[in-house]
Amino acid sequence: MDTLSHALWGKGLFGYRKYRWYSFLFGALPDLFSFGIYFCYIILFSSSPLMERPTRSEIPEWVYSLYDISHSLVIASIIIFIAYKINKEFAFPMLAWPAHIILDFFTHSIEFFPTPILWPISDYQFDGIPWSNPIIFFTNVLLIFLLFIYRWKKSNSLKKP
Repeated sequence: MDTLSHALWGKGLFGYRKYRWYSFLFGALPDLFSFGIYFCYIILFSSSPLMERPTRSEIPEWVYSLYDISHSLVIASIIIFIAYKINKEFAFPMLAWPAHIILDFFTHSIEFFPTPILWPISDYQFDGIPWSNPIIFFTNVLLIFLLFIYRWKKSNSLKKP
């Protein structure tokens, strides 16, 4: 799934308490930690800018390692647990991170960055339906739209006496 959608899902699902905008960041975090760093690397150190999706062989191995770390429910759970012990309120928007991982698990094919949901315990991979599939893409947009309408209506109903 695209990074913006993940950020919006994070904000819509976990961005209604204290630290609400952190949910937007944690929704995008796994992609920013892997592909965002790779994108910055290309801009700073590559002689030819990235204009299309690279092949698997063109992507450095460290990007795959960062992807495994950032897209693991095991790693996310450990970090969120530690954050919960330190600051319970801050841990809530961090739940956008595992939500991102779960969405990716079902919307990434095994051909290009399958989500290593149980890394480093297991290398299990699931062959999901890519988010570029029109059915997944338009359903995603519709559901995000409905989620934000729900949040808007709910927040307006709380403001009324």
